[in-house]
Amino acid sequence: MRETFKNLASIGKKWEDQNTEDQYKNQERNLRSHMIERLCESKEGDQCGETFSPNLTLAKQTTEVKPYECSVCGKAFMRRSSLTRHVRSHTGLKLDEKPYKCKECGKAFSYLKSFQRHEKSHTGEKPYRCKQCGKTFIYHQPFQTHVRTHTGEKPYQCKQCGKALSCPSSLRIHERIHTGEKPYECKKCGKAFSCPSSIRIHERTHTGEKPYECKECGKAFISHTSVQTHMITHNGDRPYKCKECGKAFIFPSFLRVHERIHTGEKPYKCKQCGKAFRCSTSVQIHERTHTGEKPYKCKECGKCFSARPAFRVHLRVHTGEKPYQCKECGKAFSRTSYFRIHERTHTGEKPYECKKCGKTFNYPLDLQIHERNHTGEKPYECKECTKAFISLENFRRHMITHTGDGPYKCMECGKAFIFPSALRTHERTHTGEKPYECKQCGKAFSCSGYVQIHERTHTGEKPYECKECGKAFIYPTSFQGHIRMHTGEKPYKCKECGKAFSLHSSFQRHERIHSGEKPLECKQCGKAFSLSTSLKKHARMHIG
Repeated sequence: MRETFKNLASIGKKWEDQNTEDQYKNQERNLRSHMIERLCESKEGDQCGETFSPNLTLAKQTTEVKPYECSVCGKAFMRRSSLTRHVRSHTGLKLDEKPYKCKECGKAFSYLKSFQRHEKSHTGEKPYRCKQCGKTFIYHQPFQTHVRTHTGEKPYQCKQCGKALSCPSSLRIHERIHTGEKPYECKKCGKAFSCPSSIRIHERTHTGEKPYECKECGKAFISHTSVQTHMITHNGDRPYKCKECGKAFIFPSFLRVHERIHTGEKPYKCKQCGKAFRCSTSVQIHERTHTGEKPYKCKECGKCFSARPAFRVHLRVHTGEKPYQCKECGKAFSRTSYFRIHERTHTGEKPYECKKCGKTFNYPLDLQIHERNHTGEKPYECKECTKAFISLENFRRHMITHTGDGPYKCMECGKAFIFPSALRTHERTHTGEKPYECKQCGKAFSCSGYVQIHERTHTGEKPYECKECGKAFIYPTSFQGHIRMHTGEKPYKCKECGKAFSLHSSFQRHERIHSGEKPLECKQCGKAFSLSTSLKKHARMHIG
């Protein structure tokens, strides 16, 4: 048997001297048949009775778990390629020996098939052509996977969650979501990944390699996904559309995740707290809230982030980069989400519809908050007074009644705000900027919310109806104030004199009595007032 193995081992050495590939193939075929015959002999010299196809050096068993068994030692394997590698340990060929060398680039291979596949990368030969769309492929496996994008066939099913996938490699990678296995480790920083493509992309953050270049502007990227995402800024192309709301996406995977907003499906669960998510990356990022891990560190200011997208957006604070530009008005944005939200101020699009009452919204978060009006869910609870709220915004606004201040201050007048967006809107009272215009009458406003509310004066829409008395309101603030007439609630209390108010605006006006603040100035003569009504009254004196 040792002599047979030596003959087999010498095949690789003879390969470079052979004149034709056919000669080699015949030699290999003869040796393979001889080897199978020898591997099936017992120590006593009896035949095992097993018959083989000439193309198989492996004894394929019918067992479901590990169908490929070594005839020499009985070890079983899941894949034919694994057994082929194992058989080399018996034949005397070293595991790391690579007898097939490419004359074009010098790359060496352990197996003839791998070598033949590689050769096609030089010749440009793509023998597998899709009849459906004409796309061509070098290898049969990617071709088969591609064909399934047309047929919709997904023959590989996850036993854990039932998810079906189009190819076995995708199934193996998916299964790691459940097992938590991350077999690919970065030699530089030790970070582990569940699939080989992810580690290749990650390694480029160390090497600085950016192999994907935008043909429009020359900007380079570490991954194909990044360059495709970037291309939207040039062509606006989003070929994958949601049938439910019409929203379009660059990648089919993005569309699938989005569709779960409509179906409510959340297949990815946190093992720590059981919280469910629509996509696997979201659960990975969420798990860092338990571990405290923040792997992305800004070299400029040292700030750390748990999620890569948040880190990338933060970097733009330092670079000033705003890659997303509106074709309608030229305004630029640092985030794609801000850009999409802004686009809707021009289109008037409201793609998110409530299934209970049919009301539509610009943003998925607004829909989620609105749906809590139907379910009664109030996830934000104040630790000071145990009052609960349906949105983070309402909760933060309420917290001012306890803390008395907001973290975002206006440099012009010192006024503080809970949200940076509220500060930006306020700053426009100083600059006079009013970028949002009513399409009906041309009246301009400092924020998009004001123009939407104003448009109701034209349509007559009063979406906020009191369940107690049936009175309807255009403005949510008016509606909230009215509700408190029935409940008697006065959540805004003055620290100076203890007087309480049902409306935040009334509370703010009252505070000016104590502070003496007069923030409203007449543009004609410079006289200042504490109330807008007083300023309006005064302005009429100039008009006559």
